[in-house]
Amino acid sequence: MDIKKFARKNVLDLNPYLSARKLGGKGEIWLNANESPFKNEYTYTDEGLNRYGECQPPSLILSYAHYAQLPPENVLTSRGADESIDLLIRTFCEPGKDAILYCPPTYGMYAISAEIAGVQRKTVPLTAQWQLDLTSIKKNLKDVKLVFVCHPNNPTGNLMHQEDLITLLNMTQGKALLILDEAYIDFCEKDTGVPLLDKYPHLVILRTLSKAFALAGLRCGFTLAHPSIIQLMLKIIAPYPIPSPVTHIACQALSKEGISRMKKQVDTLNLNRAFFQTELSKLPRSTLFDSQANFMLFQCQDTEAVFSTLWENGIILRRTPIEGLVRLSVGVLEDAKKIIELLQKKHLF
Repeated sequence: MDIKKFARKNVLDLNPYLSARKLGGKGEIWLNANESPFKNEYTYTDEGLNRYGECQPPSLILSYAHYAQLPPENVLTSRGADESIDLLIRTFCEPGKDAILYCPPTYGMYAISAEIAGVQRKTVPLTAQWQLDLTSIKKNLKDVKLVFVCHPNNPTGNLMHQEDLITLLNMTQGKALLILDEAYIDFCEKDTGVPLLDKYPHLVILRTLSKAFALAGLRCGFTLAHPSIIQLMLKIIAPYPIPSPVTHIACQALSKEGISRMKKQVDTLNLNRAFFQTELSKLPRSTLFDSQANFMLFQCQDTEAVFSTLWENGIILRRTPIEGLVRLSVGVLEDAKKIIELLQKKHLF
């Protein structure tokens, strides 16, 4: 029996998102998924796993609301920010009628989630400086319900200009929701869009514990938005999206002590990023791009040789959709030193 004949056509035609784990690799130093190198310890007491947890655990909602400095009614928790992307598209976009708009190069799941849902995808590439092309966005807003902006952007690492974000908010008011993906904002927290939520009820902010909080394996994300948006999303979210152990560990991470530890680790990673950039800038004809996240882009005289050499020696990086550029997650200082020593040994400096 040909099972594929029962599948939806758009699923058959879909090019799936290739996560770092799907791309594979073998090694000891993993710098390809923008994960934190810190392994923080948590405790878990079995609270009765025979019972379902609450859809929106009050302790978790209150903990993140306190961290984000928002009322709890402005917060929804989900299985990573990826689930929020899917929820927003399914909540607000009519398949075959509405569209989303995003600005490549950027995070790939906006497009994948829309394609799975049968929602049209419009793209307005970033400028040569990797900023928003506001003129082109304005021309392409017809039928658009959601505009996705990654801030800081993945894979480029840069922030969008604050004045451009405000212009875009004014441009989309009454027409579409603006989704600001702040997965990496903890590395530059002063640049968050949270203060704009009161003035712009069509602004939605996505957050995660995967990056700065070093909890990629926990799969815990948050949506920050006007209560009316949160209530609509709650209509379609799964009945029990957050496992009880996730709630327990996430609340520890969001405690006063957990947040203090996170901030110290962020400071360390930001310093390590600066060290990486300084050392890699010594490669022949190198270009290091400014980043406000826990990763950076670089290219050099022989980027492919650098990538292959590191990969073959168990140091796993990631190629990007931008030709000739490689993305490197920021690890511990020892990782940087090993990379430099290996490249020197291979005469690539």
